[in-house]
Amino acid sequence: MSSYRIAVIPGDGIGPEVIEATLHVLDALQDVSKGLKMEYVKVEAGDGALRRYGKALPEDTLKVILEESVACLKGPVGESAADVIVKLRLLLDLYANVRPFKAYPGIPCLRPDIDFVIVRENTEDVYKGWEFEVVPGEAAVCLRPITMKGSRRIAEYAFKMAEQRSGKRRVTAVHKANVMRLTCGLFAKACREVASRYPSVSFDEMYVDACAMQLIRRPHEFDVIVTTNMFGDILSDEAAALVGGLGIAPAANIGERYALFEPVHGSAPKYAGKGIANPCSTILAAKLMLEWLGEAEAARKLELAVTEALKEGLALTPDLGGSSGTMDLARDIARRLKEV
Repeated sequence: MSSYRIAVIPGDGIGPEVIEATLHVLDALQDVSKGLKMEYVKVEAGDGALRRYGKALPEDTLKVILEESVACLKGPVGESAADVIVKLRLLLDLYANVRPFKAYPGIPCLRPDIDFVIVRENTEDVYKGWEFEVVPGEAAVCLRPITMKGSRRIAEYAFKMAEQRSGKRRVTAVHKANVMRLTCGLFAKACREVASRYPSVSFDEMYVDACAMQLIRRPHEFDVIVTTNMFGDILSDEAAALVGGLGIAPAANIGERYALFEPVHGSAPKYAGKGIANPCSTILAAKLMLEWLGEAEAARKLELAVTEALKEGLALTPDLGGSSGTMDLARDIARRLKEV
């Protein structure tokens, strides 16, 4: 019997709604998965926590995440996101940001055969926040730290993932080494070094602007894209548009000992409280969490239920062309867990 204590951050805006929907589905999954048990510990972080406690990431929340749980499921956070997710990525050394993009049946997408993953370095680059004014009010500088250690380990992660995926077994390193010759040059060099140790995986490189175009022209040819922090953030929003939008785009933040799972989308405050937010990105993030926990069969069941719900389209939210609510879609997915 497997039992897991999961820290849960509802977040801001539509966050509490998509988290509630996801926990409803996970409860149903436990009912049909023999021996699987999850205990949720809700903790506060984000704009609401900042207003109440003066900190977007309170110490009590940190304690639960660092000492009392095996993983974290997080809803989207509002304006204080950098003080929550970026801080947690650095504090927990969650160096791999894994964002899969897949065309699901019944959902409008660019092509039906899209299935690739962006593996984004998660702890370096301009997201370190090392910026300062050189002329107050007139000029500022942002530093972009890129290390060989950070580049090698994210490349290793990408190549190991490509080995495990069925199909193309291809890694594409995305950078801009023709302009940023030292930082992107170092990243590219690290990727080439790692590639030499994986002869069974094909390897190529692409400048980030060319990659942005090729994601539109031939997205079905990509398998695993490995890139730096900011490039990965930008490309993943573009990639989400190829497969139906941010509502079906999950993300995993993975380190050596801990992992945090979340939707790619933000808190969308204008939709908060309306009960129409698409919970699939958060539900699919929970699927990534189950895989990381080693619960492959439960993860498979969960994705199959999502796939069937999207395919039949009986309870789609407005962003997917339907008129159903958040919990309607969650209940439809939960119901299907008994059938897959």
